[in-house]
Amino acid sequence: MQKNPLASKVALVTGSARRIGAEIARTLHQAGMNIVLHYNLSEEGALGLCQQLNHIREHSAVTLRADLLEAESEKILIQQALDAWGRLDALVNNASRFYSTPIGEVTEYAWDDLMNSNLKAPFFLCQAAASALAAVQGCIVNITDIHAERPLRNYSVYCISKSGLLMMTRLLAKELGPRVRVNAVAPGAILWPEGKNTLSEEEKAKIVDQTALQRAGSPEDIAKAVLFFIRDAGYVTGQVLDVDGGRGTCN
Repeated sequence: MQKNPLASKVALVTGSARRIGAEIARTLHQAGMNIVLHYNLSEEGALGLCQQLNHIREHSAVTLRADLLEAESEKILIQQALDAWGRLDALVNNASRFYSTPIGEVTEYAWDDLMNSNLKAPFFLCQAAASALAAVQGCIVNITDIHAERPLRNYSVYCISKSGLLMMTRLLAKELGPRVRVNAVAPGAILWPEGKNTLSEEEKAKIVDQTALQRAGSPEDIAKAVLFFIRDAGYVTGQVLDVDGGRGTCN
């Protein structure tokens, strides 16, 4: 019987208490990995998911809280993950913020908030994790966005931050190779925005109509792409995989 290549390996997934991050954590756990569930404000969701994973397989998940906008928080989080498991094989930079910033209304707060959340924090997490990942020939998967390359009207700062994350992926693939692979997954229409960014049914239908597959995707689609980069893509680095139902080919 062939040994599971991910058995006992460790993945840190940022923003893993809910939505896409939670599904990534479940999928990597199901594949055999031990999981560090990072959260900031969503404590209830993180603790609940951790309990579920540990019920499936004892001592296979831990939660760590960190506000990634605080100075030195990235170093502390990586060290806590290493303290918990003694190793780190994969870092998934999923935590992100998304809200509109129409030109003419952009504030310095919004600029700093989005850039720090979506670009600065992932960069410093990668930097803090680099030596631990290199020690086990690990990998990094960044969750970008199809709008890193195709601008979304009224979301200027968000798009700029995700574009930076895409360049960071390619840059770090070169900087951290050959011992660390760095790739990215770019979701399209997967989960609809919440809160003030909620879309009308008409807006959702228009987006779906722009895809070749004529349907929205699911968090599982993103999680499977992340798993591919971690488990099956040993000779792939510096790449971005659009998971968008063919939306890019139709526009």
